[in-house]
Amino acid sequence: MRFRFDKRKSARLRTNPQRKIGFEEAQSLWEHPHYVDQRSDLPEQYRAIGWARGRLYSVIFEMRDDDQGQYIHLVTLWKSTKEERQLYEEHS
Repeated sequence: MRFRFDKRKSARLRTNPQRKIGFEEAQSLWEHPHYVDQRSDLPEQYRAIGWARGRLYSVIFEMRDDDQGQYIHLVTLWKSTKEERQLYEEHS
């Protein structure tokens, strides 16, 4: 699985006291059971809810293509809400 993201945005997320994690660490979410749903149609975006660095996080991502094939483009992330935690527990 390939990932791409804005490295400056990742640094900002990591230093944000509400987030405390960058996209580099968030990639580990896909290594564990996680829940995915579609968030919007245009652009087509999805939300993944899963564990990274010992906390439950929600990540917005898009599936994109390049000359090497498909990859996951990470858009943003946050600590999962109570409702997202419930979704994760019900579906994972």
